[in-house]
Parts: sequence; structure tokens; C-alpha cells
Amino acid sequence: MRGSDYIDMELREKLKQLIIDECDKEIDIKEIGDDDELFSPNHPLRLDSLDVLQISIALQNEYQIKLTDPKKIRKIMLSINTLATYIESK
Repeated sequence: MRGSDYIDMELREKLKQLIIDECDKEIDIKEIGDDDELFSPNHPLRLDSLDVLQISIALQNEYQIKLTDPKKIRKIMLSINTLATYIESK
């Protein structure tokens, strides 16, 4: 495994845990796939608009990322991969 792959994997795991913790979900981290659509009604997280707000605040605190545009937030938070890619680009 390359160094950057390890960092990518570590970031994705941290993001999954952040979402679980901030949204107070009772779910195993392994149930969240990197490409899963996080806001799908069929996803085990069952995230809603309040969760989006909580995740946004946590991302701002943890990664100094300010997300305010609802359409942009939905694109960025589509999946763990899209979120990690956005954070890595900052």
C-alpha cells in the first residue's frame, strides 16, 4: 500500500466516524461504503437535513471547511469518497 493510499483510507475512516459521532447514529463503521450515497433513504445512516447541519459544523471545526451553499453541500456530501476528495483538494 502506498503512503497516499494509507492517508486516503485513514481520512475516509475518520469521516465515517465523524458522521456516526456527530449524528449520534448506532451503526458499525463497516456498514458505510466509500461510494454509498449517504442521503439515500435506503442507507443505514438515514441522514436528514439536521444531520447535514451537524456534519457541516463538524467539518468546519475539524478541517476548517466552511460549507454554506445547500446545493454544493449535497454534491460534496454525496458519498465518503466525494467528501474526502473535497477535503483533500483544500
